[in-house]
Amino acid sequence: MFKKILIPTDGSAVSRKAIKDGIKLAHALGAKVIGYYAMVMLQPSVFGDGDSIDKGIERELERMARTTGEKYLDEIAGAAAAAGVEYSGFISKPASAYEGIIDAAKAKHCDAIFIASRGRSEIKKLLLGSVTQKVLSHSQVPVIVHR
Repeated sequence: MFKKILIPTDGSAVSRKAIKDGIKLAHALGAKVIGYYAMVMLQPSVFGDGDSIDKGIERELERMARTTGEKYLDEIAGAAAAAGVEYSGFISKPASAYEGIIDAAKAKHCDAIFIASRGRSEIKKLLLGSVTQKVLSHSQVPVIVHR
């Protein structure tokens, strides 16, 4: 059925639960897991009147975001190894999280995306997250939404 499953994470509790079940699915299918973290950075125009932020600060923010992403992907790697599932991780710096997820699925030749119903941006627990909605709308591969 599926050979490569993309599992994006934002580090939220809901995302962590999805990771566990996504790995269980991959194990049952004999599929490989591709972990993904989107480093979505604030655009400089967000800061005050649009003045550029210091390049040193910008580099430090990017370094911190990458370190955070690596930590989250290490969690997926550990869970995959414990389940005996082949794994690789991927971090990118997309314009938006949903675009990063869609692009990662294409770049890594995934034939499915296993995503949490909502992540850090949850507003109401009953609503589907905006990133998940956009992934559902734009994905060219099947999307499995974990609730």
